[in-house]
Amino acid sequence: MHWSQLISLLGLFGFVAFAWVCGGRGKPSWRILAWGLGLQLAAGLVVFQLPQGRSFLVGANRLVDALLGYSMEGAKMVFGPLGIPPGNEESMGFFFAFQALPAVIFFSSLVGLLYYWGIMGRLVSLLSRLFTKLMKISGAEGLTLSSNIFIGIESALAIRPYLRKMTSSELCLVLTAGMATIASTVLGLYVLMLQEVFPGIAGHLVSASLISAPAALVAAKLIFPETGQPETLGMTVAPYQEKRHNWIEAITTSAMDGWKLAVGIAVTLIAFLSLLALLNGGLGWLGSLFGAPQLTLQALLAYLFYPATWLMGTHAADVGKVSELLALRLLATEIPAYEQLATLLADEAFADPRSGVIAAYALCGFAHFASMGIFIGGISALEPSRTRDLGALGLRALLAATLACLMTGAIAGLLATEDQALLMFTPTENGP
Repeated sequence: MHWSQLISLLGLFGFVAFAWVCGGRGKPSWRILAWGLGLQLAAGLVVFQLPQGRSFLVGANRLVDALLGYSMEGAKMVFGPLGIPPGNEESMGFFFAFQALPAVIFFSSLVGLLYYWGIMGRLVSLLSRLFTKLMKISGAEGLTLSSNIFIGIESALAIRPYLRKMTSSELCLVLTAGMATIASTVLGLYVLMLQEVFPGIAGHLVSASLISAPAALVAAKLIFPETGQPETLGMTVAPYQEKRHNWIEAITTSAMDGWKLAVGIAVTLIAFLSLLALLNGGLGWLGSLFGAPQLTLQALLAYLFYPATWLMGTHAADVGKVSELLALRLLATEIPAYEQLATLLADEAFADPRSGVIAAYALCGFAHFASMGIFIGGISALEPSRTRDLGALGLRALLAATLACLMTGAIAGLLATEDQALLMFTPTENGP
């Protein structure tokens, strides 16, 4: 094992220890801790070390690529050549609004159809039972973890009947799990941004979200330990679903939900990136007075991430770059952070290719201020009586989600070798 991988192992336990300290150093649930870390390591070993893991990555990558090809047909019909992504005939280049956002609508409608057919519901229920039985958590918490692997804020609908009586610790996990993972509805968006420089990115994003689910449970339960008596403790509960009368209604309704999500993404990006540019303009002016005209808010915030970035196993020469990506994600969502990662990979800016892999895994989550507001607002709309509780838990959950993403990055740093990383960034027939 290389020394940088040993640092990643140290970092994994370091993030756990930091979460425990932030939670008041109470008595942790050793069962949750052991199974949570065990599942993370097991998933990482399958992905990075076993031949079956490579087959999974190749299969997931081919599936997502194929689905993106089908989503392109709808975008091309509406937007013409503007809807055709790079690498295809007649493409005019990459246009976020005309290629990435239509993919969100397509994936949203597909997930809605899979729910109507019962496929997604059975998969969520299976994973929910696994989490509930192995770690002796509440059925609502197991449902939260499993549903967030596949969908985003919409996952709150699955636990809607239980929100009113949830303990504060359960609510903290609901927020943490939502911000520590990504949704299948936006998976295609990230793939479109990264696939040219990271051909196997689709499979790795899926594996990162799988690893982050148990990481979210560990971080949330350390930062806000359970002191109450959950109503569904040890029980298996079925996900709540809004009834769709036929498959056409399922597709149409889900597509409209996807449209709202796409508009929300666009609006959020415009607002946060514009405000960040405004702040950076002011900081740049102040910096110019002291000979630092390139000063930015994300560059300042990046210094807070330096220790965590190093502990994930990032090469010393790349710590600054990865730290700034994490700061950018926290301030302005993961989308511009992944876009910047794509630029760094295209420019071969990393001294160690492992740094790019670690960054891709650590960025795979909605751990940012915008998402915190979206989740608190969305869940409060479903259960207004818990609005005050959710607001009080927001920053704790954001910290827990950030630590969960860092733990996922540490898993990638621990198990990905330099040779594997080089292969990941090399275009091949199979993707990864």
